[in-house]
Amino acid sequence: MDGTSPRRVTARSEPWMLHDVAASRAAETHALGGSEAHALMQRAGTSVAKLALAIGPHARHVRVMAGPGNNGGDGLVAARWLWRAGRSVDVVLWADPARLAGDAQWALEQARASGVHIHDRPDARPVDLYLDALLGLGTSRPVEGSLAEAIMLMNRAAAPLLAVDLPSGLDSDTGNASAAAVRATHTLALLSLKPGLFTAMGRDLAGQVWFDDLGLPPEDATACARLTGLAEIGRGERPHASHKGRFGDVAVVGGSPGMSGAAWLAARAALAAGAGRVYASLLDEAAPLLLPARPELMGSARVWLEPPERLQDLTIVCGCGGGTSVAAALPPLLAHAARLVLDADALNAIAGDAALQQQLMRRSMRGRCSVLTPHPLEAARLLGTSSAEVQADRLGAARTLAERFSAVVVLKGSGTVIAAPQCLPAINPSGNAALASAGTGDVLAGWIAGHWSAEGGPAGDIRCAVNAALTSVWRHGRAADRHVERGRQGPLTASDLIDAMGDTSSDGLRDEG
Repeated sequence: MDGTSPRRVTARSEPWMLHDVAASRAAETHALGGSEAHALMQRAGTSVAKLALAIGPHARHVRVMAGPGNNGGDGLVAARWLWRAGRSVDVVLWADPARLAGDAQWALEQARASGVHIHDRPDARPVDLYLDALLGLGTSRPVEGSLAEAIMLMNRAAAPLLAVDLPSGLDSDTGNASAAAVRATHTLALLSLKPGLFTAMGRDLAGQVWFDDLGLPPEDATACARLTGLAEIGRGERPHASHKGRFGDVAVVGGSPGMSGAAWLAARAALAAGAGRVYASLLDEAAPLLLPARPELMGSARVWLEPPERLQDLTIVCGCGGGTSVAAALPPLLAHAARLVLDADALNAIAGDAALQQQLMRRSMRGRCSVLTPHPLEAARLLGTSSAEVQADRLGAARTLAERFSAVVVLKGSGTVIAAPQCLPAINPSGNAALASAGTGDVLAGWIAGHWSAEGGPAGDIRCAVNAALTSVWRHGRAADRHVERGRQGPLTASDLIDAMGDTSSDGLRDEG
């Protein structure tokens, strides 16, 4: 089989541009206009067949579930190639053959002429590999009726499942899914990579993502986001002639009564990420300003009351375990801290106080950078909406927060989104549910601050803040990926996560796809 070949998309791949439905359809229209009749579908189907043979080399019987549009046509072309390659193949066509149009009708005729068996309902033969070619980009409303039946049949099967372009039922732009949605083991995105594959429900439904631009990649200028790649992750290399003052000071403000552990976790992470010195300033005044197991960390009482010129020298993390008492520390920090990472209870306090919101909005006009690290509920409070609405459009919510508060936003969750004003947002491809453990968010906030401090650069340069966020989020997720790759079960505890994030610096080789 000639043509291009699929490439595997992983957290260690190159950065990729992501295109929404509108841009993907425009790219398809442009590609069709510059190609011979049926050439684009021929390329797409050939690529699907190549990947099917690679992931199911011993599959004796392959079943293609084909829908009514071009996605179904791609599946029909793949079936023809698999038949020619000596596989037993049948196609279940969940559409009226007489209503197929254009390339899809041509693909049906070619498959029939080649001898591929085509049915309107599946028979009882055992299936070793399924191809989902039902909908692709065609999902614009909940999947119902016979197509929902087809999806349930595939999901109940034990066989591997390769989705063509998108798992049927998955929203290309948002990663939300219909009640009936394919749960694939592999997905081959064609012509463009779609953001919905990498955030919200996308990671769970798409399985391992592959990509083939069919030799006709869409323009980068039309991208709606990008997928973070290893090439843009900071290596953390230090000049030999360095001293601790070169890497800056970080102060962690948090740790209300009963929550001092959150502040110490953030402090540990900041030091491990590269900060020269790290201070913990606890809101619980009865708590000791010393962590005996980590004597390299220092205590500093009420750092938020330090003179403005001292606050301007610090990178500050505020909110980790802060409770309601963190609100009193926020006004001077918002006014004077040159670099400020706001997490957890600090975000909740700002969401409930219009004056604090105004202070946050004014920081960028005074040459001061802020990084916000909300989970969906905290983001919803800041936006005055619900977490369900945030999750319904994670890219849109992160962009709105970034523009509203003139800040870098790290919207945590499956496919963490990093957004900044007037910048193309990024989706992080690393991480898994091993991070669903108490304290891992505190570690991320501290690591961002430590990396930001160590890298230096102008305090008001938002690019430095974005780079710190991208690198920290990627390492945070990559540590969890390694945890799973090593066969470990259960969550990755926050204390172990700090050491594991340091180990990710050895991830220097890219996957070869």
